Amino acid sequence: MKTVYLIYPKKVGTIAPEIYGHFSEHIGGVFYDGLWVGKDSSIPNIDGFRKDLIEKLKAINPPVLRWPGGCFAETYDWRDGIGKDRPVRRNWWTPNDKRQEDNSVGTHEFVRLCELIGAKPYFAANMTATTPLHIRNWMDYCLSAQGSTTLAKEREENGSPDPFDIPFWGVGNENWGGGGNMRPEYYADEYRRYATLMDNVSQTAELFVCGSNADDYNWTHGVMQGIAGSWSRTNGFAMHYYCGYAGDVTAFTEDEWDQQLVQANKMEEIIKRNWAIISAHNMQDKCKLVVDEWGCWHPDGSGPSKGYNLFEQQSTMRDGMVAALTLNIFNNHCDKVKMANVAQLVNNLHCLFLAGGENMIVTPTYHVFDLYKDHQGADCIESIVTDNDTLNSSLSVSASVKDGKTLVTIANLSCREDIDFELAAAGMTLPASAKAKLLYNEDMHAHNSFENPDAVKVTDLDLDLSKPVMIPKTAVMAITF
Repeated sequence: MKTVYLIYPKKVGTIAPEIYGHFSEHIGGVFYDGLWVGKDSSIPNIDGFRKDLIEKLKAINPPVLRWPGGCFAETYDWRDGIGKDRPVRRNWWTPNDKRQEDNSVGTHEFVRLCELIGAKPYFAANMTATTPLHIRNWMDYCLSAQGSTTLAKEREENGSPDPFDIPFWGVGNENWGGGGNMRPEYYADEYRRYATLMDNVSQTAELFVCGSNADDYNWTHGVMQGIAGSWSRTNGFAMHYYCGYAGDVTAFTEDEWDQQLVQANKMEEIIKRNWAIISAHNMQDKCKLVVDEWGCWHPDGSGPSKGYNLFEQQSTMRDGMVAALTLNIFNNHCDKVKMANVAQLVNNLHCLFLAGGENMIVTPTYHVFDLYKDHQGADCIESIVTDNDTLNSSLSVSASVKDGKTLVTIANLSCREDIDFELAAAGMTLPASAKAKLLYNEDMHAHNSFENPDAVKVTDLDLDLSKPVMIPKTAVMAITF
């Protein structure tokens, strides 16, 4: 028997809604086949975007959407995506994906997508192949008041007289790798140069410095050393961590289930160690963590497109469990993490949707985001699990309070045993009963498909909290009272 203690007097912090953010890159079938079908398509759409996907995404309250990359940003020219006569370019991913980029979705279309789903746009600026002035001009085009500059007038001519609300700007992307293979010291100097001009356009837009690749703490130290103690406005440290893969995406063993979760659980160590370095440089008030790419990265070819869309993969209960574990980690470190964006939204990596032609389905990861959505903007309270000896048989838990309601999200990380637990509280008397939702399938390999879209779904439960509660193996539960 395990006990989940909720320590109401101990508030960890407020869970920023942006922790439940998403990422959409021009890669594979994320936009073309996925989000974008075109205004003239026979597939139901809103201004060219797939209608059923928009409605499903809006239902989970997405707070932020990152674009246009990813590595795609490293060769992206924002002027290609405005106006009527748009050029066709080689996509960053073209050598593998056999696709060209026709720029059907550019700045205006993406902002419209964010309006449709209720998300704030987060732009990743290209500092690999363009100048600081180029990015400054993009900000001028997007943010300047109607009629105030030549670029603002051009924006109006292209159909948007009012300035766009784009609160978040990444200054480069993966500059330790595809973003220029820079040394941290060099990147820090470049960041200061770009940020100076970007700040000249807007003093309110948040600027994110390129963070580490997983546990590359040398990068963290070098960048912090280069920007600390000088003028260099920064509002976040945009780190990436993919927990990779373990075995076949849909035919893994129990040991490979465990291995995948061990790899995912490393997120907590990376958060703590990066935060320690940032704090050692006295940058904790400027550089909260932005985990703007995270998730599983299985070999592609298992999705409905059977390899046509680069990095498209099926999503099982194991991927849903990784999402639940990771979001619990973010919640419990909300004093350090201000934003996170799962990669990616549709037809790619750790996605919430798979779509093609007239078909569209949600994945177990989508259901996890749905179960967790009321954590957004809530106060995280400390939660402690007793008898939490090994990852194979442990519970992952986070809890929050908002408007007098408590949400407890619990993931049974074991693929071998059901777990009985009881809820206990300090600082509050728990009610006798509660409502719950359960994401579960007895087959840990279960996944949704075009042929069977509801193989994995959520069921409603009524819980008697005066008795032990059983959470099945490989299940995720959200309890509300």
